[in-house]
Amino acid sequence: MKLIRSIKNLCLVGAAITFTSFFVGCKSETKPAVKTVNNETILKAQDGFSVEEIAKDLGAVRHLTISKNGDIYANRSVLKDGKAIVLLKDTDKDGTIDEQQYFADVPGTGILAKDNYLYASSNTGVFRYKLNDAHEVIDTNTPEKIVDGLIDMGADNAKPFAIDNNDNLYVTIGSWNDACRDNDAGAGMMPCAILDSAGGIWKFKADELNQSFADGSRYVTGIKNAVGITWNFKTNSLFATDHGRGGLHNFYPELYTQKQDGELPAETLYELKEGDNTGWPKTYYDPIKNKRMLAPEYGGDGEQTSEEGFINPLVAFPAHLGPNDLLFYTGDMFPEKYKDGAFIAFHNQSSELKKGFFVAFVPFKNGKPSGDWEIFLDNFAGFDLANPTDATLQHRPCGLAQGPDGALYVCDDFGGSIFKITY
Repeated sequence: MKLIRSIKNLCLVGAAITFTSFFVGCKSETKPAVKTVNNETILKAQDGFSVEEIAKDLGAVRHLTISKNGDIYANRSVLKDGKAIVLLKDTDKDGTIDEQQYFADVPGTGILAKDNYLYASSNTGVFRYKLNDAHEVIDTNTPEKIVDGLIDMGADNAKPFAIDNNDNLYVTIGSWNDACRDNDAGAGMMPCAILDSAGGIWKFKADELNQSFADGSRYVTGIKNAVGITWNFKTNSLFATDHGRGGLHNFYPELYTQKQDGELPAETLYELKEGDNTGWPKTYYDPIKNKRMLAPEYGGDGEQTSEEGFINPLVAFPAHLGPNDLLFYTGDMFPEKYKDGAFIAFHNQSSELKKGFFVAFVPFKNGKPSGDWEIFLDNFAGFDLANPTDATLQHRPCGLAQGPDGALYVCDDFGGSIFKITY
């Protein structure tokens, strides 16, 4: 069975659209549901779904999580009023947020309410807060440090994480160097020394305090910056999305055209096992050829494939979309087609496709992609990306969470909003 779903097979929800040289038009009979502000259309979803902006002006909210009692926590990559974590509460259970709290003085991205703890990450480590029987944080002033001292070079430095049911903690350590390029020589480092401490996912123990980088083990290597990372409890395995490298035309104009620079390489979704290598920086995945290519820094010419046994992605998305979170839907609110499927928040845009800033959906069956991916929630930008004249970006989807009732939540680190999607 061919698992890779390329950009050639993209169907846009609620519209019949053809992208020349990339897509075959895909028709849908559903009509988009929209969220409006001052009569201006903001978000578009499939018919039957409702979109509600439950909070706004929160700052750079990156990832979010919902506790068992319905409390919403979001972690900010930039402090606002000196605090990083936002807590939103619906105290009277009427469906409206009526209380906001703020705590933590270190900015970050990852956040997860699991079992008896609220876990969060900074750009150098992961810490946790104890929850009481009502699933509320007991003490916001003294978090326990799980792991610290992870490398932070200022670029692609977020430390998103996932936790399995055996108290294993998986932490992304992204690379600050786009292609492990020697800036003096312009060629790729051989071997890439960055892979010793970054460009992968490391495993620690979630129930042990005061760990350092040396206490962890490299779980997966060759993944440049896996901001979307989650443990799939149905398959009992780790999944992650990766940001692809850039600069192909800028550094190698004799090999890649400006158009190819906008098309390559793919943004990717992987299922990961311990010891896997996804091929960065030596290779990249071409979403048009559906092949793993040798990177030009390592002798590639745009046509030479890699035969070294690096794993291939389950799904290859268009270039430069910036997948920033990943969620497998396990609720009962949405129609059956969404059960166990993957939602992905894309934080950027493809200049070549004139699309971006959307939440996509990948159907899954028996733990594997079972159909073409589609755009589930669109128009976060607030304007037509194909005609951006005098337009101002409004929202950028970044984090995803599922509520106890099966609702989907999306946070936005540009406009500072949190949206709730129900069916």
